[in-house]
Amino acid sequence: MASERPCPADDFSIYYVLAECTDHYDSSPVKEVEENQPHSQGVTGLRNLGNTCYMNAILQCLCSISPLVEYFLSGKYITALQKDCSEVATAFAYVMTDMWLGDSECVSPEIFRSAFGNLYPAFMKKTQQDAQEFLIYVLNELHESLKKCHRKSYEKGSIPRCCRKTIANEVSIITQLFEGQLNYSIMCLKCENCTYKNEVFTILCLPIPSDYECSLQDCLQCFFQQDTLTWHNQIHCSFCETKQETAVRASISKAPKVIIFHLKRFDILGTMKRKLRTDIHYPLTNLDLSPYICPVFRKHPKYNLCAVVNHFGDLDGGHYTAFCKNSVTQAW
Repeated sequence: MASERPCPADDFSIYYVLAECTDHYDSSPVKEVEENQPHSQGVTGLRNLGNTCYMNAILQCLCSISPLVEYFLSGKYITALQKDCSEVATAFAYVMTDMWLGDSECVSPEIFRSAFGNLYPAFMKKTQQDAQEFLIYVLNELHESLKKCHRKSYEKGSIPRCCRKTIANEVSIITQLFEGQLNYSIMCLKCENCTYKNEVFTILCLPIPSDYECSLQDCLQCFFQQDTLTWHNQIHCSFCETKQETAVRASISKAPKVIIFHLKRFDILGTMKRKLRTDIHYPLTNLDLSPYICPVFRKHPKYNLCAVVNHFGDLDGGHYTAFCKNSVTQAW
């Protein structure tokens, strides 16, 4: 696989935020503003508030995702706000507005940090935090603030049971963009009885299969390969009525419009924990996920890269940076 690197190699973890090639979103509000402003919209720095590089890097990435930008800048989020938990989403909208519609080259995310810190005091401390953990909490809070309830239903008909998609009971712009679904086929190696389990995801945590060099596809193949559960990891078989060795394989039964990958750079060797510094080669365009998607749903399996978060340093500390593709200028 040919690889292109517009940014330095990562040391800790990489987040890929990829949008489907066939999707086109209305970004006219952004384009109109760009013509009237002295600097490129969305190309705005965030002030460090004291070891907040993890927060700034994630905010930069989220604020570069076109459909999310359009949703907040158009004011659509206002009608969806839940009155009892709207503070974080409103503060996020302020950051998004300052970055895209403001005239400053650098803005302070202090209001957002304060609103978020009221719910999660650990992020108010001026200490280093984990970017992935922060991202998970941010997506969850935005979902809680903007969710609408729908009756839960299932796709049936001619679709195989293993590939049926569960439709979420609570829907928001976050679930519409970032939520996917994994399907696990679980086969008893004694009686060959097969059962299926669905699991919703917003981030795929991928293992790194090499200490030296590999591609993102290598990481994906490692994640989706069949795994045999033996000894203490055996699963109870309802047909055999006892624990048996089991073969488990995952596939994507619902591909999200925007997919986030986290590369697992922590590796435990005995009692020692180390950080993998493997070079990961990744494509800028046309990442093909069709080998890992249930055949029934292989409509738009290719994705384009739009943002990366890197961590430079070691297990004891370091610095996060973000590289984002501007949806207006198409520049990194």
